[in-house]
Amino acid sequence: MTTLSTHVLDTASGRPATGMAVSLWSGETLLFQGAADADGRCPALREMVLPAGTYRLDFGVAAYFRATGAEIAEPPFLDVVPIVFGLGAEGHYHVPLLVAPYGYSTYRGS
Repeated sequence: MTTLSTHVLDTASGRPATGMAVSLWSGETLLFQGAADADGRCPALREMVLPAGTYRLDFGVAAYFRATGAEIAEPPFLDVVPIVFGLGAEGHYHVPLLVAPYGYSTYRGS
């Protein structure tokens, strides 16, 4: 079995993306729905044990930036950022998101 974590950083402000909505999906099944904490993490997500497979993390980018008062386009250039990834049979996977209103980056962290 595998565990998963994420860390969301607002690169426009240089701070954690506190309050950004995060959801985890397996196909059409919602497995987790929450928000990034003051450190930009979702501790409850890490407590889940997941089988190997393909998953999707959705990040509510536009709603987060609107809530911070940032000026974003209407419609927003980035609304929801989906990251589709595969988990192996065992171990821990970390999927961070570095995000600004007009761009983002991710990678497999440790």
